[in-house]
Amino acid sequence: MTTVTLTEGEIHELAKTCLLSNGCDEANATAAARTISSAERDGALSHGLFRLPGYVASLRSGKANGHAVPKHEQLTAAAIRIDGDRGYAPLAIEYGTPLLAAAAAETGVAVLLIRNSFHFAALWPEVEALAEKDLVGLACTVNLPTVAPFGAKTAFFSTNPIAFAYPRPGKDPYVFDMASAAKARGDIGIAARDGHELPPGTGLDADGNPTTDATKVHEGGVILPFGGYKGSAIATMIELLAAGLVGDYFSYETGKTDNRDGGPAIGGEFILAMSPQVLAGPGWADHSEDFLSELGAMDGIRLPGERRFAARRSTDPIAVNADLITSIRALI
Repeated sequence: MTTVTLTEGEIHELAKTCLLSNGCDEANATAAARTISSAERDGALSHGLFRLPGYVASLRSGKANGHAVPKHEQLTAAAIRIDGDRGYAPLAIEYGTPLLAAAAAETGVAVLLIRNSFHFAALWPEVEALAEKDLVGLACTVNLPTVAPFGAKTAFFSTNPIAFAYPRPGKDPYVFDMASAAKARGDIGIAARDGHELPPGTGLDADGNPTTDATKVHEGGVILPFGGYKGSAIATMIELLAAGLVGDYFSYETGKTDNRDGGPAIGGEFILAMSPQVLAGPGWADHSEDFLSELGAMDGIRLPGERRFAARRSTDPIAVNADLITSIRALI
């Protein structure tokens, strides 16, 4: 694979320019570009520039609103609902996070329910933003059906990701962001593009047969849940939180209504914030740090997120697939 090197700022400007050229206003383009460039910076390639052609497709088809203005409703002191105005989730998240953080700091526990928006990115940005405010964050969302429940061969769930962040004052937070599927669909798409095989147990082909061929899984096949019935149960929980509790589309409903333009699908996101200062009281940070330090000191242990934070601190230029850059520049 041929690559070109860009700085994080250059990636942000490329993404922003592309979105502005295809119908986004300044606020929506900036928020989405920030999410894309931060994913590239942190080495999360399947959620960076790789997603940009999908954003453009949803703008050109008229599915997504590039001029969205999120609006919020204070349901209770601890519950906030945002209507994303059929725009991309990053702007709704940036709008809602300060409201959520303030509510959690006051009540101890608060939820942000995002409806009517298009989530097409990693989940760690929203939970990390909460951890930066010394709050525990949990987020999950749904999308198009691509994952077969345990025992089935037909897609019903999306990859149903879930992210969690726990603050560590003075240090990087403990963060994980993972699909409830055996592999994220974006990672499978990159494997198909680059000709890499998948681990056994990742997916089925169009005929329902197990395969390690990424192209067969990506094009007409289905992904399997991780851990069999355990991943399937977690995927079900995420559907009920991000669709049932939020009051937005379940994955199977999105599958019936989406125009399949290659871009994100409309859906909901559930974000929970908890204040350890309110819930655990003074001393929470030292107590939790003792535990995480003991865990991290064990032989063979690498805490989730460590690789991303190391990439974030690097000052080296970022290597990006050259063909992808060419295709993005052709969209401007």
